[in-house]
Amino acid sequence: MAANGRGLRRAMSASPCLAWRRAHWEAKGRLKPEYDAVVIGAGHNGLVAAAYLQRLGVNTAIFERRHVIGGAAVTEEIIPGFKFSRASYLLSLLRPRIYTDLELKKHGLRLHLRNPYSFTPMLEEGTGSKVPRSLLLGTDMVGNQKQIAQFSQKDAKAFPKYEAFMNRLALAIDPLLDAAPVDVEAFWRGSLLQRLKSLSTLMPLLQAGRILGVQLPQYYQVLTAPITKVLNQWFESEPLKATLATDAVIGAMASPHTPGSGYVLLHHVMGGLEGVQGAWGYVEGGMGALSDAIASSATSHGASIFTEKAVAKVQVSSGGRVQGVVLQDGSEVKSKVVLSNASPQITFLKLTPQEWLPEEFVERISQLDTQSPVTKINVAVNRLPNFLAAPNAARGQPMPHHQCSIHLNCEDTALLHQAFEDALDGRPSHRPMIELCIPSSLDPTLAPPGCHVISLFTQYTPYTLAGGKVWDEQEKNAYADKVFDCIEAYAPGFKASVVGRDILIPPDLERIFGLPGGNIFHCAMGLDQLYFSRPVPLHAGYRCPLQGLYLCGSGAHPGGGVMGAAGRNAAHVVFGDLKSM
Repeated sequence: MAANGRGLRRAMSASPCLAWRRAHWEAKGRLKPEYDAVVIGAGHNGLVAAAYLQRLGVNTAIFERRHVIGGAAVTEEIIPGFKFSRASYLLSLLRPRIYTDLELKKHGLRLHLRNPYSFTPMLEEGTGSKVPRSLLLGTDMVGNQKQIAQFSQKDAKAFPKYEAFMNRLALAIDPLLDAAPVDVEAFWRGSLLQRLKSLSTLMPLLQAGRILGVQLPQYYQVLTAPITKVLNQWFESEPLKATLATDAVIGAMASPHTPGSGYVLLHHVMGGLEGVQGAWGYVEGGMGALSDAIASSATSHGASIFTEKAVAKVQVSSGGRVQGVVLQDGSEVKSKVVLSNASPQITFLKLTPQEWLPEEFVERISQLDTQSPVTKINVAVNRLPNFLAAPNAARGQPMPHHQCSIHLNCEDTALLHQAFEDALDGRPSHRPMIELCIPSSLDPTLAPPGCHVISLFTQYTPYTLAGGKVWDEQEKNAYADKVFDCIEAYAPGFKASVVGRDILIPPDLERIFGLPGGNIFHCAMGLDQLYFSRPVPLHAGYRCPLQGLYLCGSGAHPGGGVMGAAGRNAAHVVFGDLKSM
């Protein structure tokens, strides 16, 4: 502990303006009065869109409201010496083509892949001196089966078949992520040329159908059924089912019993890193380092990025076409097109003059489901958590389970459902679902020597509390204390190790990061708000009713997660339109 204390004191006395932190990405030279394209918001999708456009020769500027780029993919030193991935915290879904096209490795992106990747400790009383059981999953299938066999031999035998089944579905969905949805209106009502062009958008759907083949009805059930129904057909042991079910409800105001929760699970298992399917990892330096790498790629080709330059409104010509933006300080910036990385609600209800949008479109946008159950808590600790189910090594160095997503209060799907029902009543969950990650277990650059940063992704917390209560500091701290009490039960001594914490309830996520209702996906990932219908039907191809305005963020197809697909796809749609102008 002496070494820990020295490292912590050094960090606390250091200047908060460290070299790693790129607080300002001011472009070289002054703000120009005109660009070919303007991007609203320097979240990862906006950065990706700008990087692709600039590479295609489209002179592009990005305007970011905050002092730091990245949107929710950001690294911030909230507690001196501790660097947090303050909102998003893991990487897997980033499209492989973006990784290679933008040469992110060349621009400094370094990854730490996790193996094992999932750890679910049990709370088991009455076991005497026995260590409580736990479920540790990784890339070694034989090892996974041995772990699962603690709870069910039948499930251990079924697990490889389940994995193969889900991987096939992920393979089928994959082509749909890298293309705009089918343009149904052009296909049925467009000119002959438009109809011919729209035929190409059918290819990913046809490809998906070929991959799934005669099993298509079974896969359809996965996408539409409650995840409990799907998992009950495969498994009998609750610890395994509950662990898998967490990926079906994470970030969603949904229970494992909610129809359609299967797709959210798929959304979280269809990624991969460095050629390893399904792999999740930590970005060295935190998620902000990913945003920095994308920004570096964009600016190396001439893109301009301006921080602390909030866009106040989209400018529209008298002829009904976008002609640029007006910044909060009154500056006018002309452009041929505007891409918005902001949510659909901010883009169309706040930034766009309402007279240029159809009433029905505005109404649909205002009715989007943005419910969020998430409270993110970032914690600085002076030692690793010591779990009863997996005691620490003598010297306190990280062990394999410390690099995992550690699932707490997840031994049974009934626990997850009860936590959801608490929130439906307007109350924070009595036993919240907790995903605990320790990125510093693999990346020691994030914390002082001997210390660690911990990410707590917790749910369910309603945006609005019942009984006339409000989310004041007392309520926020009461909820965080409840979360810490839960962790303490699994890892005694956790509370005593805490140096500081940063609590982000749904209204905080909305205020700081522009996430409507605190929703990490901009709007819910239900089947009624996906593909043809994201954000709304007939406007799922990144264009909107106002000519020259495009959506390129998580509220567009294919949705949320640090994927970059919406930014890349939107950039290609925009480039095609610019060529035809």
